[in-house]
Amino acid sequence: MPRLKSVLCKMLCTCSREQVGVEEGGLSKDVMAFKEVSANGLSAKTTEVETKLDEGNIEEAESSLREALSLNYEEARALLGRLEYQRGNIEAALQVFEGIELHAVKQRLKSSISEKAHSKRGRSRQELSQSVSLHAASLLLEAIYLKALSLQKLGRLTAAQECKSVLDTIETALPQGMPELLGDNKLQETVGKAVELLPELWKQAGLQHEAMAAYRRALLSQWHLDADCCARIQKEFAILLLYGGVEAGAPSLAAQIDGSFVPKNNTEEAILLLMILLRKCCLRKIAWDPTVMDHLTFALSLSGQSLVLAKQVEEVLPGIYARSDRWNDLALCYSGARQNLVALNLLRKSLSKSEKPNDLSALLLAAKICTEDFHLAAEGVEYARRAVENAKGEFEHLKGIAYRLLGLALERKTKASSSDSERTHLRSEALKFLEEAIIWEKQNPDWIFELGLEYAENRNLNLALCYVKEYLDLTSGSLLKGWRLLALILSAQKRYSEAETVLDAALDETGKWEQGVLLRTKAKLQIAQSSPMNAIETYRLLLALVQAQRKSFGAGKCTPKVESERVPEVGVWQDLACLYSGLSRWRDAEICLEKAKALKNYSAETSHAKGVLCEARNQTQEALAAYTNALSVDPDHVPSKVSLGALLWRTGGKSLPVARSLLSDALRLDPTNYVAWYYLAMVHKDGGRASDAVDCFQAACMLEESAPIEKFSSAC
Repeated sequence: MPRLKSVLCKMLCTCSREQVGVEEGGLSKDVMAFKEVSANGLSAKTTEVETKLDEGNIEEAESSLREALSLNYEEARALLGRLEYQRGNIEAALQVFEGIELHAVKQRLKSSISEKAHSKRGRSRQELSQSVSLHAASLLLEAIYLKALSLQKLGRLTAAQECKSVLDTIETALPQGMPELLGDNKLQETVGKAVELLPELWKQAGLQHEAMAAYRRALLSQWHLDADCCARIQKEFAILLLYGGVEAGAPSLAAQIDGSFVPKNNTEEAILLLMILLRKCCLRKIAWDPTVMDHLTFALSLSGQSLVLAKQVEEVLPGIYARSDRWNDLALCYSGARQNLVALNLLRKSLSKSEKPNDLSALLLAAKICTEDFHLAAEGVEYARRAVENAKGEFEHLKGIAYRLLGLALERKTKASSSDSERTHLRSEALKFLEEAIIWEKQNPDWIFELGLEYAENRNLNLALCYVKEYLDLTSGSLLKGWRLLALILSAQKRYSEAETVLDAALDETGKWEQGVLLRTKAKLQIAQSSPMNAIETYRLLLALVQAQRKSFGAGKCTPKVESERVPEVGVWQDLACLYSGLSRWRDAEICLEKAKALKNYSAETSHAKGVLCEARNQTQEALAAYTNALSVDPDHVPSKVSLGALLWRTGGKSLPVARSLLSDALRLDPTNYVAWYYLAMVHKDGGRASDAVDCFQAACMLEESAPIEKFSSAC
């Protein structure tokens, strides 16, 4: 490691004057470092020693140092090894270091520290002897550290064991930890470097668990490391925890303090370390390190803690980030936490004319947020158009994303439009830009799926079928939404038997816990084929599966894949209630409604199912009340608007304007609902608007011919 090498050279050159002196004599540091050494109040030229070393006479060189500086065997070896290491003779230095006994170092350090602990005020002859003894022990300990470095340079796996012996020696001599005022800076420096080096050596040896234990030892023991050294250790430990691929496990019980936070896994421990580092940066205890925030961003994003990350970004000191960049980062955090309005407000400030109006990443994020709410779709269209214009040069590869977001924003804008002609134009534009996006990324399966879905919702079923087949080829049929969309398109083409075959094939290839949505679609397909008893049996299997999931996983304990494909139990009971109502099995329908209400007391779907039951039993007032209750829970619940509008049409008289309003509003939310078009036609007919009635009848007829058993969007 170049950094350690330079530090070691400096260490060897600037050794404590009481321990080993170096006469500068006007020479450069590189030259003077090994021209003269001093110890025990004596000094000696290194020229004679170097000559003997060059001749291979290690014993004679050692003898010269011992006689000139009054050193014992281990001390002379330590000085000689350091000299060889500094000259770059790594193998020769290692050969010299091999002669030092670790036991002697331990005893020397023990006695030195013991004498130091009992020393009194003043500097007597006895204290001078104690200081010399402590310096000698420090010299020997440094020799073991240099031996570890030599082994590392030579690629020997035993380097970690040698480095560990340095720390073991200190802990044996100082069981209570390093004193704050030891009186020997060189010893403290050597220990600090050994503490930092040991985990690196374990990692180089491929022993990740030992490296993690070494990091914890470095941080939990009393080494009195300086702030920068401690920060480097914390950062490297966090990096190993995040990317090392080995689970560290909880710290030992001895290291845990009652009531303190104990990380449950690697990610939590890494987050804790990185947040401590970030706090130190904010308090100006250490220099700002942008990589700390990068690693923390990764860790918190991995844990789904976007709001925690936002708080950390907000606490970063002013001047480190440009304010527009900080707003963009915060917007990403709040967007990840599904607080889209907060994120969009930040992006609006960032994209203002006085800041960075052409920042491509901010434009793309703002457009993406707007596509998720049709009320913001018009604003999203503008952001997406600006993104298309700015996706050039080095950012041209993002043009496909900009086109896709523009297409999605235009599609969402249709839901806010009240004009049929405008909706048609917007859909046409949306399809054009989605196709343009595919040109830029031809192998993106998600975009191909979106385009197929868009064509299906626009009732261009042949093109939709082509795209969904291409999607299944690209994903090798591994994702359920592709099979479901294929089945829905086939059902819209009235190819029910083929659709059921597709679902059966998907069920055969799907794990048990992910079969729920397929079974629900299959049941609705059987209802469309006038096979209600088969549908009831399928719902029975679905209900058993849903209840087994609830017992096995509990609330909120499913894996993400299972959770995404999970059918809520309340939805199964609601479907069964409507099915039994159509079969005039009133009691069964009531039981299903009671089950659904027990699971979710306030539900627009349950109230709507109750209205269907009441209407089937000719209980008009109860049906009106149920539909009204459904709309009070969810004012945009389309099935309730349609059913209530149809019921008011049957009532006739002064209810026709209200029925027309409800049905028109339902079509604004779901323009492809053929039932709403039919009843709106009947309202126009009874109201004397024959031309409008004809148009609505035509729309209802065309949409019914291509209506799927479920909304195409349910496949997502």
